[in-house]
Amino acid sequence: MADRVVVVVGAGIVGLAVAREIGRRHPGDRVVVLEKEDRVAVHQTGHNSGVVHAGIYYQPGSLKAVLCARGRGMLRDYCAERGLPYEECGKLVVAVDNEEMGRLDVLEARAGQNAVPGLRRVDSAGIRDIEPFAAGVAALYSPYTAITDFRRVAEAFAADVVAAGGEVWTSSPVHRITRIASGAELGTGEQVLRADQVVLCPGLHADTVAGMAGAESGPRIIPFRGEYMNVAPRKAGLVRGLVYPVPDPRYPFLGVHFTRRVSGTVEVGPNAVLAFARDGYRRSRVSPRDLASTVSWPGFRRMARQHWRTGIEEMYGSVSTAAYMRKAQRYIPEIGAADVVRGGAGVRAQALDADGTLVDDFRIDRLGPITAVRNAPSPAATSALAIAGYVVDVIDGQDEGALR
Repeated sequence: MADRVVVVVGAGIVGLAVAREIGRRHPGDRVVVLEKEDRVAVHQTGHNSGVVHAGIYYQPGSLKAVLCARGRGMLRDYCAERGLPYEECGKLVVAVDNEEMGRLDVLEARAGQNAVPGLRRVDSAGIRDIEPFAAGVAALYSPYTAITDFRRVAEAFAADVVAAGGEVWTSSPVHRITRIASGAELGTGEQVLRADQVVLCPGLHADTVAGMAGAESGPRIIPFRGEYMNVAPRKAGLVRGLVYPVPDPRYPFLGVHFTRRVSGTVEVGPNAVLAFARDGYRRSRVSPRDLASTVSWPGFRRMARQHWRTGIEEMYGSVSTAAYMRKAQRYIPEIGAADVVRGGAGVRAQALDADGTLVDDFRIDRLGPITAVRNAPSPAATSALAIAGYVVDVIDGQDEGALR
């Protein structure tokens, strides 16, 4: 008989990493992963840009800063062990004019506090040495920022779970969570699972699933669609690695950037446009329920009043390739609207507090036998193995040691 039954809801990269870590630490436990889709890594994990972040942006001492630094090394080692792609192609964060230099200074100081490995500042000539077709007055260069294929990583995690005796149930949406004296009961289809511990990692549905477990209503998940352009093969060779703008500190988004993929293709993006459905990968996709959830949240109305101009700019770029590429062309002038075609899109699950504050850090809540991952946007994929260790520490009652 199993020591415990532990159920993980959500088979994205974070949920699968948590299930894998439980199996590693507690081989006597029965571990079951419940996933509503017919395969793993369908949503955020399968639609991101594949960038392995080095920790430049995050508030020193935050969960993001600590777990990103730890998780990057763990992911690099895991990919080497499993023969998965992992390429340290490097990243430039570029200031294109003197007005951005102050923000670059702040970012450099933060990256120093986060001990980002190998980070150095370069001038315009240094930019061209690294990326001959990039333009800017100065940049931060992170040589150990890498790229991988997070869908393949997640699939490998799922294989590890099963190899250790765990179970991954696809096409198994959770419709009920009831706390009982010995843990919790979860309803999926016509089946009921009794669990001693439950970990919720449902990504785009983090708020609604946590609500089933009795969590407070905030933060609310607001879906933002990130759209990509694909650079034509004739121009893809102009980008060696990753070229990013200096981010606007008011937002948790990093801005439209150039990304080389492990396949050798180059993408531009993503933007950040309000999606009208949690699976709103297309502009035409509208879910009345999801849209009502967004607009009824007091925090959304406060955010909209504060940032409506930026929202309109993003929407215009969404429908106009020329407008979209005008921003990107500041960094690689020789790649313009005629050199790209519309590519895929992802949807970011961005948590928003009731006061209109975009939740920046990872947020993980403990609800008795239930641990809820309430906010895990980028760099969650980079940090997945470290997040898993942190979550299992919490489950095992080692909260104070989780960040050591």
